[in-house]
Amino acid sequence: MQAGVVGNLDTNRTQMSNLVTSSQSATGALQATQAGNQILALQAQQLADLTAAVAAQGRAQDQSKEQLRRFLTPGAGYQSATITMLHQ
Repeated sequence: MQAGVVGNLDTNRTQMSNLVTSSQSATGALQATQAGNQILALQAQQLADLTAAVAAQGRAQDQSKEQLRRFLTPGAGYQSATITMLHQ
């Protein structure tokens, strides 16, 4: 999950740069408005990716805490037992 988000960040950064360049060279109000809308959409995608990354990190931390708790919790451990061998 996080690797995908990191990959998206580089792609989004490139797209954002291209959109800003396009919006700066726009000649009409419609082009400027469209470029602005695209920038807002890209920002929303980046925020969604960041939110997903933070959520995944939180889940990973919770899982590691639970695994550590289970590892450190005392249990019955090894119990020796008497066995009987078959003789003929």
